[in-house]
Amino acid sequence: MHRPIHSTAVSAADTILEKLSHCKTLNNVKQLHAHILRTGNDHNLNSILFNLCISSFSISLSNALSLFSSITPPPESLEFNPFLRDLSRSNEPRATILFYQRFRHAGGRLDQFSFPPILKAASKVSALFEGMETHGVAFKIATLSDPFVETCLMDMYASCGRINCARNVFDEMSHRDVVTWNTMIDRYCRCGLLDEAFILFEEMKCSNVLPDEMILCNIVSACGRAGDMRYNRAIYDFLIENDVRMDTHLLTALVTMYTGAGCMDMAREFYKKLSVRNLFVSTAMVSGYSKAGRLDDARVIFDQTEEKDLVCWTTMISAYAESDHPQEGLRVFEEMRHSGIEPDVITMFSVISACASLGTLDNAKWVHCYTHLNGFKSELSINNALINMYSKCGSLDGARDVFGKMPTRNVVSWSSIINAYSMHGKANDALISFARMKQENVEPNAVTFVGVLYGCSHSGLVEEGKKIFASMTDEYNITPKLEHYGCMVDLFGRANRLQEALEVIESMAMAPNVVIWGSLMSACTVHGELELGEFAAKHILELEPDHDGALVLLSNIYAREQRWGDVRKIRRVMEEKNVFKEKGLSRIDLNGIAHEFLIGDKRHKQSDEIYATLDDVVSKLKLAGYVPHSGSVLVDVEEEEKKDLVLWHSEKLALCFGCLMNKEEEKERISCGVIRIVKNLRVCEDCHTFFKLGSKVYEREIIVRDRTRFHHYKDGLCSCRDYW
Repeated sequence: MHRPIHSTAVSAADTILEKLSHCKTLNNVKQLHAHILRTGNDHNLNSILFNLCISSFSISLSNALSLFSSITPPPESLEFNPFLRDLSRSNEPRATILFYQRFRHAGGRLDQFSFPPILKAASKVSALFEGMETHGVAFKIATLSDPFVETCLMDMYASCGRINCARNVFDEMSHRDVVTWNTMIDRYCRCGLLDEAFILFEEMKCSNVLPDEMILCNIVSACGRAGDMRYNRAIYDFLIENDVRMDTHLLTALVTMYTGAGCMDMAREFYKKLSVRNLFVSTAMVSGYSKAGRLDDARVIFDQTEEKDLVCWTTMISAYAESDHPQEGLRVFEEMRHSGIEPDVITMFSVISACASLGTLDNAKWVHCYTHLNGFKSELSINNALINMYSKCGSLDGARDVFGKMPTRNVVSWSSIINAYSMHGKANDALISFARMKQENVEPNAVTFVGVLYGCSHSGLVEEGKKIFASMTDEYNITPKLEHYGCMVDLFGRANRLQEALEVIESMAMAPNVVIWGSLMSACTVHGELELGEFAAKHILELEPDHDGALVLLSNIYAREQRWGDVRKIRRVMEEKNVFKEKGLSRIDLNGIAHEFLIGDKRHKQSDEIYATLDDVVSKLKLAGYVPHSGSVLVDVEEEEKKDLVLWHSEKLALCFGCLMNKEEEKERISCGVIRIVKNLRVCEDCHTFFKLGSKVYEREIIVRDRTRFHHYKDGLCSCRDYW
């Protein structure tokens, strides 16, 4: 008995389908393809071949396209559309466009369901030309009235940077649902066009379409990025007036919005309402509090976060590193290490920055060793940071060593070593490095010139500084910025060429800021130019009426001239405005413990011994010619009181504490017997003389880092050559 023909065909199809499921290699696919061609051109077999094209992971896109081309006639859109949808969601969205073009070329028919995946694929790869072509095809077959097609067209144009075209599509739509409004608003937000987004948001409310959670999250997140309180207030009012239910996503967006705007109290209110606090929002809160200078609040959120990732740890470390608490940043880094989290380059930047701020060489050496042992040795950016760290920790040799061992150097490397030389009073070495840099065809940038000019200004190299400043525009076409003009004002001011300093200010292409006027005023204070100093001070106070430095320096100018009545007037203004002179603070680190001193400080547990040591040191230095310089005390007291006050300066107390140590212990606790002191203000003239004589009498090297530079005192001399 013979089997029916249709049964045989079905059996053949089943066999081929079974073989299809076993295709593992390209050869298997080709063999099956040949078998299908020999069998005939039945529609069912075409469907099998089409399934083969779209389902086999073992063939390349080009082979799939080749197989697809042999299908005659092309598959119906009913079969083709699901394939397009899946392909548009894959890792090869461009393949969607290629298959669509091949399908049209073969004469395949499209319907309204064909266009959304094609347009989505065009959006992903920013294929504007193909998207516009698809727009034309959709117009020809009259599917543009379909809201899904219109929304996808709108999204495609926006993704390709044609936001106006997207808006045109939006405006021409006959029906707009919440998805359509959200798409247009979201695209405005992504482009940073918040005004347009808010106008559209208002139109949406007037059209009786209620914004959903997604729209609110999008626009709230955009407000957070913009940091504009007008938008923040409008959104908040809308949420309250409409009694919007705030779920986790919306609350998270609101926290982010207020954090971005710096409104941490509002951010905290929404943060408290979160039943589930994810790591992202907690890290955002830590960052927001840190930027607002509220480190205690940042630490509370940080400690409450149970599962911290690397970003969260790094954010907290960075917050401390950039504040006045670098030591705490290093402690957090230790906690992170013990928790098993490995640092990345960004973390190490923050740690190195904390060491640089702290200024302790022992910590610097430890961090340097850690970077080498943990895979950062070849990181160019890390080595650049290490140069800066060593220079700020008083070890020019350490900075030179890092620089010398770098396999590759960029402009940042050269700028860092030049700045290191300048900070340590080695202007000639800075100039030599500048020349070598140019010989090695590394073009200097604006930062490089700041370092070189800084070195010239702090070493009295006026003519060299003038030539280098001129070369910025003449040779390198670099437009001087405020920092460069500031260096030139400082250069002339320190050299007592005050008229030339004023001429630089008057010739500037931009308005001088308080730093530049302050530099001139400071030079006038040093050189006793009362009239010009007052002139500079008035400009500072016009720009910033509560500027503490200007008021203090103006007071000091009057004090030097013994105009105590004017001094009292300035002090009265300072009291009324609640402006206080920054107190001199000096720190010395011994055996990993920081000891801080203020002027006349008696808080230290060894205070009596420190002052007894001070008396002994002063007695010995007087035998070497030391005479207290009471001119450094700018208050209206008796001469003898002035001499006492100048002897109680914080850096002298720190030095005497260092001298208390037993010689053997001192060798163990202080690297190479060097006494290292960090001060937050400029070293005064009397302390400068005191340290020079101390280095000679006690045969010790003393390194002091003040606000702007380093002083290396040795054998009765200073690296600044008395020019600071």
